Amino acid sequence: MSEHHVPASLHHEVIIAGFGGQGVLTLGSTLAEAAVLDGREVVWTPAYGAEMRGGPAFCTVIVSSAPIGSPVVATADTAIVMDRLSLPKYQRQVRPDGALLVNSSLVDTAEIAVAARWYAIRANHLAEALGDARTANMVMLGAFLALTRLVRAAAVVDALRHILPARRHHLIPLNEAALAAGARALTAPAA
Repeated sequence: MSEHHVPASLHHEVIIAGFGGQGVLTLGSTLAEAAVLDGREVVWTPAYGAEMRGGPAFCTVIVSSAPIGSPVVATADTAIVMDRLSLPKYQRQVRPDGALLVNSSLVDTAEIAVAARWYAIRANHLAEALGDARTANMVMLGAFLALTRLVRAAAVVDALRHILPARRHHLIPLNEAALAAGARALTAPAA
């Protein structure tokens, strides 16, 4: 993943949706922490169903170069959809000029019906090829970073050092590989 220059003035709203156990909230908190490390204003709002593992999970992240007036994301610049059941609801919340990233390992792209650009990332397949299916969330984050250039990849790695307990730091190289796999998987929009 190449480093990049993020414009001084920005405001980007993201919805991340899937089911408990997919690392949806971890994806959002990692993005939020990386944005803070990059000197941005951030709001991260997690939500999940009554049964965390297996139940619906989603979060929103707002990254801005200016103070954020409201934590509510009604329509997103980007939606990251990790599973088929989340697609109908969250694809409708993407702005027409926005982007939809779907985990095409679990989402049938024939069900995508949005005006926004959309990208199919085989996140589960790529994560399994790396040796750990649990890194599918980092594959999707890598694709998101390649698409938006919202934060630096190095900031994400630093964020992982803050978020993961020391006993899990041995997983950082695997997560870096997943980020890179996601960035490589991002291709031209399918629509």
